[in-house]
Amino acid sequence: MREMHLLAYLKTGPTANHMGAWRHPDSDLRDMLDPARYEHIARVLEAGFFDGLFFADGLGLHDIYKGGFHTRLELGGQISFLDPMMVLPLMARVTRNLGIGTTLSTTFHQPYNLARTLASLDILSGGRVAWNIVTSTRNEEARNFGMPELPSRDLRYDMADEVVEACCALWECWDEGAIVADKDRGILVDSSKVRYADYKGKWFSTRGPLTIPRSPQGRPVLMQAGSSPRGRAFAARWAEMIFCPQHTKSDMQSFYADIHARMAALGRQAEDCVIMPQIEVVIGETESIAEEKASFLESLVDPELVLAAQSSALGVDLAAKVDDVSDAAEKRGTQGMQGSMDRLKSVMEKEGLTFKQAVQKSHRDMIYGTPQSVADQMQDLFESRACDGFVVSQMVFPASLEQFCRTVVPELQRRGIFRKEYRGRTLRENIRATPKG
Repeated sequence: MREMHLLAYLKTGPTANHMGAWRHPDSDLRDMLDPARYEHIARVLEAGFFDGLFFADGLGLHDIYKGGFHTRLELGGQISFLDPMMVLPLMARVTRNLGIGTTLSTTFHQPYNLARTLASLDILSGGRVAWNIVTSTRNEEARNFGMPELPSRDLRYDMADEVVEACCALWECWDEGAIVADKDRGILVDSSKVRYADYKGKWFSTRGPLTIPRSPQGRPVLMQAGSSPRGRAFAARWAEMIFCPQHTKSDMQSFYADIHARMAALGRQAEDCVIMPQIEVVIGETESIAEEKASFLESLVDPELVLAAQSSALGVDLAAKVDDVSDAAEKRGTQGMQGSMDRLKSVMEKEGLTFKQAVQKSHRDMIYGTPQSVADQMQDLFESRACDGFVVSQMVFPASLEQFCRTVVPELQRRGIFRKEYRGRTLRENIRATPKG
């Protein structure tokens, strides 16, 4: 029997995708820069048998809206107050099985540094690392790295292919068992088990070898979230976990089938990759209480912050005159996420909204209800082959994820669609593990 996969979506800041959750009375803001905050949520997620967690991240303050970062900072948009790579080792130290992942851009990092850093973390965590591969979507990030603007979308993915190819070559430089540490013979490393990478591409090259021995997984689990045709092609080639942005059940099923068809064309099996849409979950003792809780959370979102967030996602300043989708697509240039644009079009079509009405909505995929009805909704999507599991977003921190693990996880386990124990030693083993019986 198939089992559902669960991954937590986190930010090193007060909020994740839900822009009003940080204002909730139960949201703890006192420890945003405290290591204990991240150690605690790691323990919670491991007790809930999540496959893992990953941090969304960006390399600049969002400043598309009104040409500045003031709105996003003042009203509480997504902000990374800490570098996730500094936080993940803390979380690894207090857990034994939970996967840990972060977002790193192929547009701004050299393959050697990426391969070295990720391999080191994979060794120190015992083989539990995931790399969420992004090509970046905003020009303020490019300018922080001395570039006037981002390369074109397709070019960014072409470059990303080379970065991943180079990293994989570097990760193969060391064979397993190369460190022999033989004091009697005076041999520390069997150098016959170490080789050069000698990777040469159009944009990147690296000789290698890494100074880092082979990690327990060989390479980290590769994640990806692109939804454009080029992004899907990249995911079909590389991804072992896909964080997908689809909005409705039919959209999820279409995406699921498309990715599997693309993978099959490359000789990959469906089980080589788990596909997970993001959800935000609100739980109540009754349906009406859950609905009230969800409505209260929505009331905490400032309408101007919605426009600022949509500006970042679409890559165009919505404070300026933008007439429709085609106008937005023309004005955004190389910025923005295709998945956000596709979702906007889907919302306009399915809900009969104008462009202006659609951009003023937050478009969150919120599931609310009792633990039983939340599990019903998740099970329906899972068994309808719309997904292999879910990326559960940080909301009110830490209460939302604590409550999910305390109430929804046992319900999923009772139905036999979620694990009651970790079966693998590494993250890759756990996402591919076959249930017993």
